[in-house]
Amino acid sequence: MNKFVKCIFLCGCLLVNQAVRAAGVDELYCIKKNYRSILVPSVGKNDSLQTDFIQIKPETEMSDQIVVELHQRYPFDLNKIKRYLEKMRKDGSWADINYADIKRSGWEPKQHAERILELSKLYYSEETEFYKSEEISKAIHSALAYWFSAKLKCRNWWYNEIGVPKTLGPAFILLEEQLSVEEKQFAIEVMSDAKFGMTGQNKVWLAGNVLIRALLENNEQLVKAARDTIVSEICTGRKEGIKDDWSFHQHGPQQQFGNYGLAYVSGMSFFCRLFQGTTYAFDKRQMAILHSLVNKGYRWIIWNRYMDISSLGRQFFHHAQIHKAYGLAFAAADLGLDGFPKEGNPLVGHKHFDDSDYTVHRSKNWMGTVKMSSNRVIGTELVNEDNLKGYYLGDGATYFYVRGDEYLDVFPFWDWRKIPGTTSYEDVNPVPNVKVMKSNNRSSLVGGLSDGKRGMTAMELDRDGLKAYKSYLFMDDYIVCLGAGIQADTTLCVTTSIDQRVKKGELLAWIEGNWRKVAEREFFIQKDMRFFHDQTGYIILGEDTLVAEAGKRTGRWCDFMKMYKPATVDGEVVSLHLRHGVRPEYAKYQYLVFPGSSKEKLEAFDVAKEVKVIRNDAVAQVLQIPSEGNGYWVAAYQNKKIVVDGKSFIPKCPGIYYVERTKHGLEEKLEAPFRLINDAE
Repeated sequence: MNKFVKCIFLCGCLLVNQAVRAAGVDELYCIKKNYRSILVPSVGKNDSLQTDFIQIKPETEMSDQIVVELHQRYPFDLNKIKRYLEKMRKDGSWADINYADIKRSGWEPKQHAERILELSKLYYSEETEFYKSEEISKAIHSALAYWFSAKLKCRNWWYNEIGVPKTLGPAFILLEEQLSVEEKQFAIEVMSDAKFGMTGQNKVWLAGNVLIRALLENNEQLVKAARDTIVSEICTGRKEGIKDDWSFHQHGPQQQFGNYGLAYVSGMSFFCRLFQGTTYAFDKRQMAILHSLVNKGYRWIIWNRYMDISSLGRQFFHHAQIHKAYGLAFAAADLGLDGFPKEGNPLVGHKHFDDSDYTVHRSKNWMGTVKMSSNRVIGTELVNEDNLKGYYLGDGATYFYVRGDEYLDVFPFWDWRKIPGTTSYEDVNPVPNVKVMKSNNRSSLVGGLSDGKRGMTAMELDRDGLKAYKSYLFMDDYIVCLGAGIQADTTLCVTTSIDQRVKKGELLAWIEGNWRKVAEREFFIQKDMRFFHDQTGYIILGEDTLVAEAGKRTGRWCDFMKMYKPATVDGEVVSLHLRHGVRPEYAKYQYLVFPGSSKEKLEAFDVAKEVKVIRNDAVAQVLQIPSEGNGYWVAAYQNKKIVVDGKSFIPKCPGIYYVERTKHGLEEKLEAPFRLINDAE
């Protein structure tokens, strides 16, 4: 190659590199521009979702990052802003924040970071008189100076590596042109606490914080690495993250729809918008996975913009069901998916999330759910002083929704040993600590079967010396709940909770052909007991003692969520539970729940005609609904012969089956074998 040609070649390469470099810079500029437009929306931008949301009274005590970010959608509260300015000390701190706080959840110094972000968004918003206000600018820089010099750290790593950088990072992007060289270096130092690592949503959070640092440094290579790390979690089938059944796991094999999973959806919807118009944009495959997670997973757990309690994870915050549902609705809208109406629920059907031991049934007028655990799936967790009383949450918990608010903020008034649907010990001592005693069920005989519209869910409960076989058959108008083989090895009374919810109107009992108001606490012993409360009917069959309660209770949020300040609150609760006695031997129960019903329908329901309990013991639970034809729903805990109306069926292995009677015998139509592994030691 002669010198001239070589010179031309080198010049060409240089021009290409410069062009690529320029394109890269342009892309970073576009991402920053997108960031700022997302953080500070255009004046006048509004929709029905936003309009509905701002009608909800804001919270004053918040820990959940999703709730914090959701509250950033409220219009600026100028009175609050003025209080910020009034309470700011000369050193840039705020008089109403406890900077010495050592809580692991609800860490107060994070409020300092949140106020910096709020003031930064206010400074660039044209909606108020504070737009590019010198007073606001001075307050921001003063607050930054305090944070940079104080170098505050929480005992919970999450705040240091994720929570604080995730909050201050967007402020740094907004303020980039306003930051001095020294301030920008401190900002990069704050963001440097976050590094690539971990799994699931934690991995995405950390990568998102690294992305902000890369943008501040104009580091194209690091931006790409952060983006690639984020999209690497848009996949299914890993130990943590999106599961094959479209549930979401984090902290091991446990369902985390409303905690880490919601943060994942919210985060991915943000990054989807952030990377738009650049080569970093999500591709069709990645978008398809995110859409499926919403459509095949999250749509099932929302009812009238309330999230199912069993999807909250460990986060039993005030108004959690509302806030998390709205967080999802906004995230789905950002992904181009609507359909989370305030009223009306278009999705009808029955689904069992087998990876999570979790069942959801949706009719036109009501929703019901069952949350279980097994030696494959963790029932619940206690982390950072959240969920201090949730030991029994994975033992077959059932919730029934018509409006959606049936259990809203009932948690301070709950008897946490009587979670609706669960069988457990009655005891005056504190509920066992989940951290000390595992919340897992020891058995693998747990699962669910669905024909798309109806379904059966079943579990063998085996832990703490208590055993029970529990099944739930969901039909269009009611749920049949069976229990059998209930045994215990302690002197504590064993109970099964039927329901425990917020009192709305009177609890009525059907006594000798009339409806009568239930007093504060009453005991019933008869074979057919009927109760009605708040559009929901209950028929309890059997001879165990039933305890019905309706009345006032007091409680404290801080007793199960340490982030809350000690304060006693009042509420009213309706509760129904069965007493199986001390050391029961193969006790059993049968009851039906009718959500979205009426007293008249409950009165007229002929149990003997409508529901046939063929068998209910530790071998199998077999049900027939005559009006549905010749089919039988079978929960088989052993592969022993099952005889029905003179015809036999031998399950190939323990599991749930739907069989139909033909002239040739019982023919299997649907099956869901339990996912058997060796029982836990």
